[in-house]
Amino acid sequence: MLQTIMFIVSGALNIFSLIIFVRIILSWFSGNSGYGRLFNILCGITDPYLNYFRRFNILRTGSIDFSPVAALAVLSIATNIVSTIARFGKISIGIIFALCLGIIWSALSFIIGFLIFILILRLAAYIFRMNVFTPFWRIIDTIAAPVQFRINRILFHGRIVHYMTGLIASIVSLALLGIVLGIFTHLLERFFISLPL
Repeated sequence: MLQTIMFIVSGALNIFSLIIFVRIILSWFSGNSGYGRLFNILCGITDPYLNYFRRFNILRTGSIDFSPVAALAVLSIATNIVSTIARFGKISIGIIFALCLGIIWSALSFIIGFLIFILILRLAAYIFRMNVFTPFWRIIDTIAAPVQFRINRILFHGRIVHYMTGLIASIVSLALLGIVLGIFTHLLERFFISLPL
């Protein structure tokens, strides 16, 4: 009986995650109003949940709002816990820790990958001498410049380096960070799953 209920709850959480994802994508392309009634219905379903995460200033960096990523991560943790109970009829504290760690790593690796992608775009624009004074490149620079500045300040201790050198160093540093954190997360997940509790 419990497993059946958990399968239903898991399915509902997956559908809700998909609705949130669609709402977020539509907001990127519609300017929040281009899809009319459909968009308003999606907002009515998802915004009460998303608004909870929008309250946390730590989830905003400049013009970028990571609160939807956090909202989806929490929903993913809940879905994984419910799915595990549905599959096995029970769950351990170690498995919950491993699931939470896996979701946190998924969100973090997405952010690292996104930042690497933005920095690679900026590097390509620099190498191919593209016109970077368009609105698109201003958005890219709004994201890339603070990341590159922070990483270069750590790597080069405040020394001035060539722009391209700084971009390449930032890309390589983020890639190495992602690899090291990925290995560490995998080992920690295996440790938590092996706990007898």
